[in-house]
Formats: sequence, structure tokens, C-alpha cells
Amino acid sequence: MKIYLDNCSFNRPFDDQAQIRIRIEAEAKLYLQTLIDQGKIELAWSYILDYENMANPYEFRQLVIKKWKKKAAVNIHENESVLNYAEQLVKKDVKAKDALHIASAIEAGCTYFITTDDKILNKNSTIKSIEIISPVEMLDKLEV
Repeated sequence: MKIYLDNCSFNRPFDDQAQIRIRIEAEAKLYLQTLIDQGKIELAWSYILDYENMANPYEFRQLVIKKWKKKAAVNIHENESVLNYAEQLVKKDVKAKDALHIASAIEAGCTYFITTDDKILNKNSTIKSIEIISPVEMLDKLEV
């Protein structure tokens, strides 16, 4: 099984953990990373993750997140297929950067696109090429 964690997911453990939802999502995301480390699931990476991570104003967070690129089974670079699919998603009212993430995940052959962004999660019913779920919902999908 191959998954794509978007930038929101990678940053979730750095968010204010006072809110229970954030704390639970952070723990679920950290567990997914443990499974990636153990080779039980594969991670996909993309150029748009690199781009957004480099824009992170917190250098420590940038460095922690960047290390996951080395653990990715696949790294998607910008290409015509990604750009064309992202363009279709934008027409479905998905923000451009989010569309590039989703298109990259599809290009990578991911089964699941994992995010903590409610606006993206609400698009799941309009995007048929990949299942968009939260880190917590992903725990229900695991058979490890």
C-alpha cells in the first residue's frame, strides 16, 4: 500500500496539541510514519511537497519533514500528466497547490491521500481517482 501525506499532515505534530482533534491526528500521523519506517506501507513524495516545505518559516520543521523524502518509495516530479490532472481538479474548485498534491499522489499510484485539511477532505466525493482521508481514518484502513 502506498500513501501520500500532504504538507498539512507532515506539520500536524508541530501544531498546538491543546486541541484533542489535533493531538489525535498528530498521533495517527506519527504512527503512519512508524509503519513507513518498518516497511509496512510506502510513502510517495512530490516536488510540491518540496516547494511547500521550503516555504515553511520554521527551519527545524523544514529539516524534520525533509528527512522523509529519503524514505519515499517514489518521488514525483512536475510533468504533463500531473499538471493536466491538477488543472482538472482546479475546475472542481480545488486550490491549485492542493490539486498538485492530489495529482502527484495519483501519478505515484497511491491508494490514499492523507490530509488534515477539512476543505480537501470535503472534496473526497468529487475526486474518484484516489481516496482522500484523514490520518485517523487511515488507521481504519490498515491491515498490519
